[in-house]
Amino acid sequence: MDTLVRLERTIAERRSASPQESYVAKLHDRGLPVIARKLGEEGVEAVVAGLSGDRAELTAEAADLLFHLLVLLGARDVPLADVLAELDRRQGVSGLAEKAARKED
Repeated sequence: MDTLVRLERTIAERRSASPQESYVAKLHDRGLPVIARKLGEEGVEAVVAGLSGDRAELTAEAADLLFHLLVLLGARDVPLADVLAELDRRQGVSGLAEKAARKED
């Protein structure tokens, strides 16, 4: 988890950099729709890699997906700690029960 926390901090620092010098700054400069679309693209690539059976490709795509998720969370001011707290809240709850509870809201 330390890796994700460090990455979250690095992403936050790079948001204020020049878009010519930082990929994160470039994404933020282009706006939330581009950040969200990039996360979607990375999700699809992770799915394809998961189905291909290539472990190294899946590992790389999963890293890209986590990176872009953290970029989107940062853009929306949602701390990783909040996501982790939500996962902790769900611990020990059946996935089926949790999903059914969300439909009732």
